[in-house]
Amino acid sequence: CKFPHVDLVTELNDLSALSSSTASIIYASHVLEHFPRSDLLDLLHEWKRLLVPGGCIRLAVPDFAALSNLYQKTGDIQMIKGPICGGQDHKYNFHFNIFDKDSLFDQLLSAGFNDPEVWDWRMTEHSHIDDFSQAYIPHMAKSTGTLISLNVQAFKPSL
Repeated sequence: CKFPHVDLVTELNDLSALSSSTASIIYASHVLEHFPRSDLLDLLHEWKRLLVPGGCIRLAVPDFAALSNLYQKTGDIQMIKGPICGGQDHKYNFHFNIFDKDSLFDQLLSAGFNDPEVWDWRMTEHSHIDDFSQAYIPHMAKSTGTLISLNVQAFKPSL
């Protein structure tokens, strides 16, 4: 991709072109589920390498618990297929993982992050950017719908 705002095009699990301990925050919205389960820890370790001590990894992933609850209420499997399985409209739009809060916390702790917590998209410096961290069913029903994004952050240990 050649665009003026793109500095580096590379695989997210090999960021060796970037120096260690240089980022204060890594934000990945609806990215983690696109990696095979066997690659998750290596991916999180690579991202942790980039963070400064005390730096934040902020993640958003489809919330399996919320989606399961919606299915139990409605019986509408079509409504949850995309968020669970990916859009499947091109070779990169497939999901290899599902997460609930406990499983994502466990992954972050296993990768050596501290203090995992749920974050509210309304309280971030990027709340004005309408991305999948703000995904609701029904679509765009932010005041009445069900948030289907699990938003979790954790921190690289300080030295």
